[in-house]
Amino acid sequence: MPLQNRVQPTGEIIAHPARGGFMGNRGILHDENGLHPRRRWVHQNWVCCRLEFKGRRRKLMAPRCYTELFFLDEAVAFAAGHRPCAECRRADYEAFRNCCEIGGPAAALDKVLHVERAVARRFLQKRHAGFAAADLPEGSFILDESGQCGVIAGDTFHPYRPDGYAAPKPRPLGEVTLLTPPSIINAFRAGYRPQILVGAGG
Repeated sequence: MPLQNRVQPTGEIIAHPARGGFMGNRGILHDENGLHPRRRWVHQNWVCCRLEFKGRRRKLMAPRCYTELFFLDEAVAFAAGHRPCAECRRADYEAFRNCCEIGGPAAALDKVLHVERAVARRFLQKRHAGFAAADLPEGSFILDESGQCGVIAGDTFHPYRPDGYAAPKPRPLGEVTLLTPPSIINAFRAGYRPQILVGAGG
């Protein structure tokens, strides 16, 4: 039976059997019964990690250990508000920081991202309306006019599914709701290229 640890670009954490491409950490979100019904983060240091690093092995959702979260790809992790880990993904972290407008230590970046990604005290995803789809960079996760969640890649819109992406559609016209935090979008504009598993499952 799959564990409830698969993060969706819309902010939900679901149980799904498909394997993720990246792992994440927000602290201890589970107890002996599984994922806590309301807790969705403990700290603001939301990182996106490699699945393998220095041969380390972990028992998933072990007592008193951080909850291992998983994402289909890096674009989903960014949509959920995570940024590259400075330890296991040092080169990606430095590339992201070089493209990011937020200076200072990692804690300063995490503080800004947290304001952009989370609704305080409600454990919900913050969304950003009124963005022109035509101007968004590759890797941006949006809700289109119909409420469909998906990622922008080139001139196409790839509807999201937990096991991959459905067949692409033309990039939407007009304004859309942005899921990826605006500061991360700015890093994309400045040259950071997120990994997107387009074509998987669709």
